[in-house]
Amino acid sequence: MPPLPWSKPTSVDAGPADAAGLAAVAGPAGIENTPRYLRVGDGYTATLIVTGYPAEVGPAWLDPLLAWPGRLDVVVYIDPLTPQTAAAQLRKQRARLESTRRADADKGRLTDPAADAAADDAAELADRIARGHSKLFRVGLYLCVHATTLDDLDEAVAHVRATAASLLLDTQPATWRQLQGWTTTLPLATDGLGLRRVMDTDAIASAFPLASADLPAPLPGQPGDTGGMLYGLNPASNGIVWWDRWAQHNANSVVLARSGAGKSYFVKLDVLRSLADGVHVAVIDPDNEYIRLADAVGGATITLGAGGVRLNPLDIPPGDRRPQARTHRALFLHTLIAVLLGHQPPPSERAALDKAINDAYDRAGISNDPDTWRRPAPLLRDVAVALTDQRTDAADTLAARLTPWTTGSFRDLFDGPTTTVPSGQLVCWSTRHLADELRAPGMLLALDAIWREVDTPAVRCAQTPRRLVVVDEAWTLLRDGEGARFLSRLAKSARKRRAGLAVITQDVGDLLGSELGQVVIANAATQVLLRQAPQAIDVIADVFGLTAGEARVLLSAGRGEGLLISGTHRVGFQAVASPQEHRLCIGDLEVPDDE
Repeated sequence: MPPLPWSKPTSVDAGPADAAGLAAVAGPAGIENTPRYLRVGDGYTATLIVTGYPAEVGPAWLDPLLAWPGRLDVVVYIDPLTPQTAAAQLRKQRARLESTRRADADKGRLTDPAADAAADDAAELADRIARGHSKLFRVGLYLCVHATTLDDLDEAVAHVRATAASLLLDTQPATWRQLQGWTTTLPLATDGLGLRRVMDTDAIASAFPLASADLPAPLPGQPGDTGGMLYGLNPASNGIVWWDRWAQHNANSVVLARSGAGKSYFVKLDVLRSLADGVHVAVIDPDNEYIRLADAVGGATITLGAGGVRLNPLDIPPGDRRPQARTHRALFLHTLIAVLLGHQPPPSERAALDKAINDAYDRAGISNDPDTWRRPAPLLRDVAVALTDQRTDAADTLAARLTPWTTGSFRDLFDGPTTTVPSGQLVCWSTRHLADELRAPGMLLALDAIWREVDTPAVRCAQTPRRLVVVDEAWTLLRDGEGARFLSRLAKSARKRRAGLAVITQDVGDLLGSELGQVVIANAATQVLLRQAPQAIDVIADVFGLTAGEARVLLSAGRGEGLLISGTHRVGFQAVASPQEHRLCIGDLEVPDDE
């Protein structure tokens, strides 16, 4: 027989490297067997046997064990009994119980309530089996506890036994049989302990589905999470919801909630804990909700719309040495002017604008040579002058339409060189002082300034800090086509630059009702849903694949309660904060520390 395509010829004198590789694949490096525990590789395990069960169980009675906050293998062996064997065993059991009852009655003893209940249950079960409504199974339930040290193992075993006792389950350690117990809990389908209990179909079915309300623990052989932050507590299991956005496929996130659901509180907690984790955070703040937080932690605040605060969209980043950097600035100005005008200009005006941008750069002495980029960049009014100089109908029309932002009432934001250069671990861009006509362009300018800092290749290296860009009330940009397109490009490109984009909005329709909004959601590995309005719940349930129960939870969720979704993982949580975090998140910084 020829060798299989994937087989590898073996040699009797295989070297130490081959033997080590085989051992690494086949199992741990070594096992130390003791009466009460096993040392498996670098960790310790202990196996518990469930020897006693309650008379009655409710639905999902294994959930407390499955949701235990630690590494615990819950293994169930189920072997069906043939109807003939089941009937014979029931007859013997009923005869034994009936003889006990008659012996007590003959001797004048009081009846044993437990024996009476057992006899009645046996009679009822025999009737269901005879009618084909139920079957009997031999069931073995074993618990394998894992820990990194012996002290941790003793504590974990005690905790697991206490959890089992709360379910009226009696457990016994597999003393002197720990090796058999450990192999029994491996996926080998071999029960080396053989301690079984007969159960009927209903008792087994009530243990399923074998699912946990908490996030899954790392698989055996995989290291635990070294990063992440506390999102809150799981109301269903009282477990901890610990999540690391940077360990996912991308660090993007979306937070959807109705007004008053606690989304700003949750995002402020996320920002605070990200800062503690060394992440650099930039926040687009339309309502001045983050200014006091930034002041408290030593962050910087840039108030767009205030006197003397200007941003020049034609600035080329000083550290960007790419030959196409000037072209990127020109393309962004096309996007900005489309947002200013509320729509994309016609082709003739776009052609005139492109020529005017290049003429403005040439007049300022800035070419495609990076050595010229240190010169002062042209302004938006210089582009308008270049449009007028073309003396064409399309250029004159576009220059006239740009008048409010070049020489008119809205010129203050663009009328001069950039006055503020963002720096620091937390930068808050406030757009509250901007007029409504400038709110979307202001957010776009802020995002562009943030992106220029993230995208500068001169500072991108292994030591580059992780950056989180938070866009609060993102509906302001999403309702505009060009703004939504810019946001979707950020969502796609952030991962390659060690950055994450967090989009927060209460206007769910603007996010879910457009293709670009769907792109933002599709590129967010972390999705957080807080309380939703009844008018939007059907759309949200369809987009996120919510069950009817999850939809009801979101309709009745309290403030700060929500659902964390990431791929196939989903878990409910209640945001929790320390007293100091709470004071920072609600903006009350005057409360004494001892209160």
